[in-house]
Amino acid sequence: MHFLPEELDNYVVAHSENEPELLQQLNRETYQKVLQPRMLSGHYQGRVLSIISKLINPKNILEIGTYTGYSALCLAEGMQKNGVLHTIDVNEELFDFQRKYFDKSVYGNQITQHLGDALNIIPELDVMFDLIFIDADKDNYPNYYNIIVDKLNSGGVILSDNVLWSGKVIESLDAKDTSTKALLEYNSLLKEDPRLDTVILPIRDGLTISRKR
Repeated sequence: MHFLPEELDNYVVAHSENEPELLQQLNRETYQKVLQPRMLSGHYQGRVLSIISKLINPKNILEIGTYTGYSALCLAEGMQKNGVLHTIDVNEELFDFQRKYFDKSVYGNQITQHLGDALNIIPELDVMFDLIFIDADKDNYPNYYNIIVDKLNSGGVILSDNVLWSGKVIESLDAKDTSTKALLEYNSLLKEDPRLDTVILPIRDGLTISRKR
């Protein structure tokens, strides 16, 4: 979803940092070989993730929802040299695809893949994080939040994708639409939690930045 006219959106992308060559390759192969390629963060949002990570300079990063690995590589660009990025996904079929591109990058030995349910995996990680990116099944956003907030260092940041959900968050709620219901609950959790400073950016499908006090 785009919130700007196409011409202005194109200008924004054209005057932002270029997409690195490896990510161009990953982008192309995702569209050629993988279902639902629109799930990819893509050039512009990827550059947003990259610059936020560079500003934070995190030691430990958690990503919930790997897909083909594009966003993980963007976030890794700002990671400290001794840092680790933990990324979690349930799709076993994409595991080797992700690893191929991780190993092509300079961050390969700093990226740890986890396969399975994030709600089971995260409690087992004995790590405190400086940056957390949530971009997985929307129904579980509130559940993810409840298990990650205590694993976030003071001054750490949660990035949450798809929080505007193609505008459904301001439409009449269909009782059967569990994803929109969960996102409405999640957005309220972030806004009302006194431990956080939160702002929603109207980038693509909505990206929330929440900083822990």
